Amino acid sequence: MTVAEALAAGAAKLAAGSDTPRLDAELLMAHALGTSREELLLRRLGDEAGSAFDSLISRREAGEPVAYIVGERDFWTITLEVGPGVLIPRPDSETLIEAAEEHFGTGSPRRVLDLGTGPGTLLLAALAQWPEAHGLGIDASDTALAYARRNAERLGLAGRAEFRLGDWAESVSSVFDLILCNPPYVETGADLPPDVSAWEPAEALFAGVDGLDDYRRLAPRLCPLLAPGGIACIEIGAGRRDAVAALLAGAGLAVETRKDLAGIDRCLIAKG
Repeated sequence: MTVAEALAAGAAKLAAGSDTPRLDAELLMAHALGTSREELLLRRLGDEAGSAFDSLISRREAGEPVAYIVGERDFWTITLEVGPGVLIPRPDSETLIEAAEEHFGTGSPRRVLDLGTGPGTLLLAALAQWPEAHGLGIDASDTALAYARRNAERLGLAGRAEFRLGDWAESVSSVFDLILCNPPYVETGADLPPDVSAWEPAEALFAGVDGLDDYRRLAPRLCPLLAPGGIACIEIGAGRRDAVAALLAGAGLAVETRKDLAGIDRCLIAKG
């Protein structure tokens, strides 16, 4: 079977359980052949598919996320190693980096804090964006921090990135020009796609009956951590803007909103 034929068959198998069956099949085939998706589509559709692809399709049919199967996910300008135990980076979160880029313009933050860093997603994207910056990533998961440290090493950013086990900002006393945070914001018991709810860590998804538990903890901690002229860029879920903005305003912060590419309020920018 050629690559083109196997892709069509694989996408058909995935159609019942995936919103993006063709894309999933292409990414899995590229992984099976040890090439990029672009190279696959441009030059290798007539090649023999081989046998490894079938087992990858079976794993995806069982619900395993594509990012876990291939072991990586692109985010902003970097590629991150990911796997079980870490939240998979989403394009929506790039809105935080875009908001920070707009704020600093031709300048650069010197010190960056990423609260709930996971595999280093936001911190390492920021350090790649601003070569003069140094940063600290905090997470409550040893598993996530192991991924973050490997990602920093692989990206050549380990000399500018420190990762520390912690409970949000409880142990942080320095001040930062840029604070980044993508906290859990899903209501406990919410209906999520099976490839999210059954695979990604619950502690990175759920935040109480109204999805606001972690925002309540974070809001009063942010102002003392902001350097003069600094900002905090905080991810929010759909429909969360007013509730989270009220928490931040109650903590003495001025708040602005940025939308993601789908036009959904996705990032709150907080200033002291």
